Amino acid sequence: MSVAVPVIMTGVDEVEVVVAHQQCATLRVGDVFLKIDADQARTDVEVEAMALAPIPTPEILWRKPPVLALAALPGTALGRLGRPSSASPAAWAAAGAAARRLHDAPLPPWPGRNLDRLTSDLDAECEWLLANGVLPADLVTRNRQVAETALRPWTPVFIHGDLQLAHVFVDGDEVTGVIDWTEASQGDALFDLAILTLGHEEHLGDVVAGYGADVDLDVIQAWWSLRSLLAIRWLIEHGFDPSAPGCEIDVLKSQM
Repeated sequence: MSVAVPVIMTGVDEVEVVVAHQQCATLRVGDVFLKIDADQARTDVEVEAMALAPIPTPEILWRKPPVLALAALPGTALGRLGRPSSASPAAWAAAGAAARRLHDAPLPPWPGRNLDRLTSDLDAECEWLLANGVLPADLVTRNRQVAETALRPWTPVFIHGDLQLAHVFVDGDEVTGVIDWTEASQGDALFDLAILTLGHEEHLGDVVAGYGADVDLDVIQAWWSLRSLLAIRWLIEHGFDPSAPGCEIDVLKSQM
């Protein structure tokens, strides 16, 4: 996809490509992030979700399809998948508290994936992983068994849907904002907590403490397996490496 984006800014030395693949791209120009997405339905969800969310989100500067311009958040990301996090336990707890505020908010008006679709998607991805020899059969089979625990009815809440630690910004021990809301929907609260702690199991206790409610840790563990199995094909097809140290394939191995 090639899109001409007119951007006039003074005092800016370079344009940083934050992420780019066939579906969308995000550029940073000074203190402005430009999100370019061919699917405007995703952008519609992001804009509405940020308006509804009771936690800090980036300021929308302007929107001219297919571009959405957002102000940069203060602070730094909580961490990155596959790398140690330098954030404090209090910052992780603050992320858990922010998730709880979101989950306690009124539901967004659009649904998320239901249990039948999720089960079907998981079956399809496991079949693809095995048919293409991407992972050993015992690794897929074991994690498919673990994932079963997450495949149960849940009371839907307002979820972010992609609450990975790179999407949560903190300054010291405070959350300054959460980015990338295109997957926001009604869903399972424990899915958000699982995505937040994926590959960083050592911080799960801090997140749960900040969340301030009893959670089923077996379900969170199941979501780690389920999310990783669902993500691997997409990551490979979009130029990412799920086999990098600490990433999705290592998460699956840890479940053995």
